[in-house]
Amino acid sequence: MRTTDLMPEEDEAAPQGAAVHLPSLLVALSIMLGGSIYPVLMMRADRSANHALALALFWAMSAGMVRGVGFVPRAWVWRALFSGWSCLAALLLAAGLRWGV
Repeated sequence: MRTTDLMPEEDEAAPQGAAVHLPSLLVALSIMLGGSIYPVLMMRADRSANHALALALFWAMSAGMVRGVGFVPRAWVWRALFSGWSCLAALLLAAGLRWGV
């Protein structure tokens, strides 16, 4: 038996992945760089940590990275938590927590 008989055809083995989603990736990279360069962004006025804001920003960053590089999870729960729309929702939540909108 030849090894080529054990390997599937190229068309069958090719993964059907999504393309890079640039807006999500840019949001994730901006949060990553902004939080690293200016961590005061995630503090309250009294210089204590704002954990709710940090959670929303880290969720937006994680969802942006996952969707931004083109990965789409198979399970619906992970797909919902790490989609481009959840990145936007987490970013809006962070803006609301930061500026009280």
